[in-house]
Amino acid sequence: MSIYNYVTIGSMLVLSLLILVQTRGASLGAGLGSGGEVNTVRRGSDKTIHQLTIITAFVFAGSLILGILA
Repeated sequence: MSIYNYVTIGSMLVLSLLILVQTRGASLGAGLGSGGEVNTVRRGSDKTIHQLTIITAFVFAGSLILGILA
């Protein structure tokens, strides 16, 4: 296995964990559009987790592309 495979698997696991840890609105109804505030500002740890999720998604996508090209 190449290093790209290890990076892909590792980033996939971290990305899955970060997505599951993120909080979602006030309730399930808020996520479906039937209530809750539409424009929310991410603060503190929620903002950090969101930014880490975006970075991890780019690492995951990049490792997939590099793995295919290599």
